[in-house]
Amino acid sequence: MNVEVEKVVLENAPGNAKYIASTIQKEILNIFANKVRKKIREEVGEDGKFCILVNEALDESKKEQMAIILRFVGRDGFIRERFFEIISVHDTNSSTLKTEICKVLGKHTLLVKNMHGQGYDGASNIRGQWNGLQALFLNDCPYAYYIHCFAHRLQLALNVAAKEVGVNWRFFSMLNNIVNFVGASAKRHSELKLSQKAEIQGLLKAGKLGMGTRANQIRCLQQPGTTRWGSHFSSIRSLIYLFGATKTLLDEIDRNGPTSQFRGEAESIYIAMMSFEFVFSLLLLEKTMGFTDFLCQSLQSKSQDIVNALNLVSTTKMKLDELGNNGWDDFIKSVLSFCEQHDISVHDMSARHKMGIGHSCQQQDSITVEHYFRIDVFNGVIDFQLVKLNTRFPKQTVELLYLTSTLDPRDSFKRFNIGDICNLARKFYHQHFTTTELQALHQ
Repeated sequence: MNVEVEKVVLENAPGNAKYIASTIQKEILNIFANKVRKKIREEVGEDGKFCILVNEALDESKKEQMAIILRFVGRDGFIRERFFEIISVHDTNSSTLKTEICKVLGKHTLLVKNMHGQGYDGASNIRGQWNGLQALFLNDCPYAYYIHCFAHRLQLALNVAAKEVGVNWRFFSMLNNIVNFVGASAKRHSELKLSQKAEIQGLLKAGKLGMGTRANQIRCLQQPGTTRWGSHFSSIRSLIYLFGATKTLLDEIDRNGPTSQFRGEAESIYIAMMSFEFVFSLLLLEKTMGFTDFLCQSLQSKSQDIVNALNLVSTTKMKLDELGNNGWDDFIKSVLSFCEQHDISVHDMSARHKMGIGHSCQQQDSITVEHYFRIDVFNGVIDFQLVKLNTRFPKQTVELLYLTSTLDPRDSFKRFNIGDICNLARKFYHQHFTTTELQALHQ
């Protein structure tokens, strides 16, 4: 508490005064908040253009809260981001969110027609292309372009790919089972380290491992997270590194576990982990995520600029496309080599593949094992990731960001290009310019 306030106000106040009561405190805070919002409104200007950034989350009482931030160019020419309002909402469907946002903007005479950008947290009810919040605002203002955080876009795209491709879903379910089972007790954790240490010593003795600083370190299985795709990649790489040690541990528990239930659980996990399908998915996702993880890390860099980010997205798409078109032969060789190293049974690739329910007898007779793993799994996973990347990084958004990068003031506007300025005005903000003004831009 402020010492001067305590002396001047509280000590001289009547005994029944309620200055420090919660209701009075909230009223005082509300007065301060209104004064701050009034100041922000003045910064925006009478007819100033602005963007909204919105995030919604549950508070400690499990109520939905929506935070609204204004982004605008101040009168001094610098970009400002100001926290403007936080409100409770009874649900988070797009129409409700729009109504509440419009109430806040209207209360402070911020016109929707002056909205020139939207940024949201990527929840499905917000990012819907046709009926989401961004589409509703675009109906009122054609310049309220939606730009979503690139790193978050990528996380969402890859997480969707993991959940909606059946092979991926089964793989990650089993990966979770393996990590949870092995890491469930300190004893198993220690046994995994001992198994790993024995494996490393054997490989060193056989001359199959080199010596060096930080080489052949004892590691742990990594738990994949629920949203961060990078944690899935770390989990996959840790299992590849510890595959032999994990296999040995599960086999030991299967043979000498304390209870039949415990042994049975270890046996079922061991059988699934030693299947060709699991190993195929393990190495395929390690390969594809090697491309996308680098992109994830790069997009989250504080020093990343728009053009470089767009080039990284394009490069990642090209690498995935190249892998799908020309990478099968090298990939299947790596899978077969891994299986040989760990004594995993390999399918006869020329044999007929037993299709599941929903496939015709003719399909079951014509599909080989190689066709299934190459077309349905290998190309299927790659194509699905490419589709999701293209969906999350649409051409309009990419072009808008690329053209606006010409206004980047860094290095004395080294990216400034009059052609990009003209295209930006003509394609994205044509209603703001007359035909004469557009022609004048070219001169």
